[in-house]
Amino acid sequence: MKESNKLVRKLTLFACTGFLLFYCGLSSLLAADDSPWTPDDILLAEDAGSFDISPDATRVVWVKSQMDKETGRRFSNLYLSSLVDKSEIQLTRGKFSQRGPRWSPDGKLIAFLASRPSPDKSNGEGDHVTGLWLLNTQGGEPWPVVDFKRSVRDFDWKDNQTIVFAAEEDPSLYEQEKKKEKDNSDVVDDAAHQPPVRIYLLDIQKKKIRRLTENKDWIRSIAVSPDGNWVVSIHQRSLTFSFDQKITPAIFLTRIDTGEMTPIEPDRRMAPRGAVWAKDSGGFYFATEYSSDPVYFTATVTRLNYYDLPSHTATQVDLDWPWGLGGYGLSVKPVDGGFLALLADGVRFRPALYRRQGTSWSRQDLTGDQVRNIWDWTVAKDDKTIVYAYSTASTPEQWYHASLSGTDLQDESQFTDLNPSFKNKKKSRVDVISWKGANGDTVEGLLYYPLDYQEGKRYPLMLAIHGGPSGTDLDAWSESWAYPKILLSQRGAFVLKVNYHGSGNYGLEWVESICCGKYYDLERVDIENGVDYVIEKGLVDPDRLGTMGWSNGAILTTELVTRSHRFKVASAGAGDVEWISDWANVMFGASFDNYYFGKPPYEAPELYIRKSPYFRLKDDTTPTILFTGTDDVNVPPSQSWSHYRVLQQATKTPVRLVVFPGEPHGLRSYQHQKRKVEEELAWIDRYLFEKPDQKNEALKEHSPLDEALLLNKASRSDEGHYGTQRGGVLTPEIVSYRDIQVSRFEITRAQFHAFDPNYAYAAGTDDYPAGGITFDQAQNYCRWLSEKTGESYRLPGSEEAAKLYAGNGGPENTLDYWAGYAPNLDDRARLQEVIAKLPGPAALLRPVGQFRGRGDSNPVFDLGGNVAEWTTDNDGKPELKGGSADLPAKSKADLTAGEAYRGFRVIRGG
Repeated sequence: MKESNKLVRKLTLFACTGFLLFYCGLSSLLAADDSPWTPDDILLAEDAGSFDISPDATRVVWVKSQMDKETGRRFSNLYLSSLVDKSEIQLTRGKFSQRGPRWSPDGKLIAFLASRPSPDKSNGEGDHVTGLWLLNTQGGEPWPVVDFKRSVRDFDWKDNQTIVFAAEEDPSLYEQEKKKEKDNSDVVDDAAHQPPVRIYLLDIQKKKIRRLTENKDWIRSIAVSPDGNWVVSIHQRSLTFSFDQKITPAIFLTRIDTGEMTPIEPDRRMAPRGAVWAKDSGGFYFATEYSSDPVYFTATVTRLNYYDLPSHTATQVDLDWPWGLGGYGLSVKPVDGGFLALLADGVRFRPALYRRQGTSWSRQDLTGDQVRNIWDWTVAKDDKTIVYAYSTASTPEQWYHASLSGTDLQDESQFTDLNPSFKNKKKSRVDVISWKGANGDTVEGLLYYPLDYQEGKRYPLMLAIHGGPSGTDLDAWSESWAYPKILLSQRGAFVLKVNYHGSGNYGLEWVESICCGKYYDLERVDIENGVDYVIEKGLVDPDRLGTMGWSNGAILTTELVTRSHRFKVASAGAGDVEWISDWANVMFGASFDNYYFGKPPYEAPELYIRKSPYFRLKDDTTPTILFTGTDDVNVPPSQSWSHYRVLQQATKTPVRLVVFPGEPHGLRSYQHQKRKVEEELAWIDRYLFEKPDQKNEALKEHSPLDEALLLNKASRSDEGHYGTQRGGVLTPEIVSYRDIQVSRFEITRAQFHAFDPNYAYAAGTDDYPAGGITFDQAQNYCRWLSEKTGESYRLPGSEEAAKLYAGNGGPENTLDYWAGYAPNLDDRARLQEVIAKLPGPAALLRPVGQFRGRGDSNPVFDLGGNVAEWTTDNDGKPELKGGSADLPAKSKADLTAGEAYRGFRVIRGG
């Protein structure tokens, strides 16, 4: 497939309950208006996975991953959450890849994989090897269990002292010599020199490794039986399987005491996907991909099988469900007497419980408020405690734990707090819709509404076409660099995602429907009919249509724009346009092209020419932006270059090609992901929304001119003072910063004078911060402002203060600015003598907004300088926070701003 059929799993459930309902609802609405989505919200979003419940079902260890802007790479760390009191502890730190945690059988240790340097090794090859690490659950630093020469592929616990793992064999003399010679040449499909992946036993006390198997192939995954006697492993047996799918992977069963390895059903042609043991060690479940094609596993459904250890026989499990298993990994979780499974069910999964009844299985669907939007899960040894991911297309991801009573999921409780900045941002309304597509078949899709949608108004439409083609668009949160849908909805567009013929999760007939020469033919009709459907509903303006996609989504985007002139803009990332060269230059060229076109190009060149949009590009009139990575082996960059050159040389159609050095099929670096999103949105702005280019390449970010433009966004009254006129009163302007509705500036003298006419200040200093303010005066101002506006205003609390004043927004009005250096405690005392000679009690104050603000497009000013600001601690007592003009920016002493340098800003809501 053009990209892995990874089913996106995202969610979150945010609610305001009880006595907080009114203020939370009001605050959320206000925040949604003032806190727009940015590319970084998507690119830097937290993700969670690899959840493993402790043996006593009271805790869960898991992995949180996030992109790092500085290194441009994702990193991940381990977290430990209590399922009793919702407490959370971060177990590992650092910007490394740390993943796959698993509890020891006694619950005392956690083993995990990490590509982090060992404590006793600061450089060298070992720093980059994915090694096996241990954590004591009682506390302390993690430690590597042994110094591996190769990265560990997979592991499992045998008992409390023994770990079974799979890794490549140590380097051969041939490899060592090539390394000495600094020879980085590569022989394609060189099976003789590709190190085999074998199974090893590790004694964690003695730190001794024993090789268990001597297989010549490459093990992908392993699973140890609960009784510690057996290992089931899945083996890749050919380096060309992705390309030609001739020699399929195989499943082997190995006795741990002897190392004897036995193939499971060696004569059966199958593509195993994963294996998991039954709780009683009497056998194991394994998933296989099934296709009616005798050769290729390109378009499949997932079937489940059970291998019975006593009888040494494998049988297919009758799931009583025609569309097979759902999910990318093995979504089967064993319980006593059976298993839990997520079944494929269109835009969702269907959770079910299976019990064995003799030689057959009974199925019962799970019930509960959230079961239809569970995307991943794990179950504890007690068979009752379940941890799962929940989301909808308009609800970001969170993880929950619940109790399983029979088939009913009860007492659901959220225990993660991923991406808290999403809480107050406006989300799209998303409808699951259907219409008649090719052959009169029903097609499902997801329709994302504009954030500012008004009934009766027609809006632009962007298609967001998924890849695969056997990918699936699910009713799950799925914002990404490839498909930043929320940023399009925010711009005022509908976004339509279509599960066209050939998509996964709808059964074998649907996923195989575009094989054997029908590729393109059905999908195009499905998508075009979907566009017509939303136009006929009166939602979409037929003259403002666009299409975008990555991989197969880009392939179909190009097909659409070369068959029709109705689309005003196109974005195609890593998409094919010419299929003859694709066949040999793609890592799975034969398996993909032979299957979907029915024949290889050397047997049917006319077919490949007819199917290739390349030969129609000369008539394309849709402005198109193209993206490609130089190391892409799924869709070679030459495809994008061919696309670009035809539009450039043979047409007057606007075209732009963005090439990402060193990137594979999916972009990995933050810088490249951000460039893709920004380039794409600018292109869509220009040709769909008909907006002129807004970015001035000569304007340097954070330059004085840039800061002046940002400051120019601040609201002013008719008299020219900062703030807004409401009810005849000058009030502070409120903006959203770090999910807090806060005044853009410190309360100015003019604003405070509106509250207290006796507050005197020098003429011309209306926009200076109000200084000399006591805590009680600040509190009284908040009460007055609330009465005047009908809204709730207050001083920042301790948690909000921690967010507001954290970090450094650049030089601000502190004593460092006036001194020209960072004065220490003694220097500060000496400088007070100089300051005392200046006129007025607060001579160092400057008008608000004179220094760099914090926040990207709608900044807050003076958080680190000018006047110190009144806040409240957890007990409601007064605290001064932020910098002030009479104090050093950083000091080891507990210094307090002078009375003339004390002011405040306000929070709205809550």
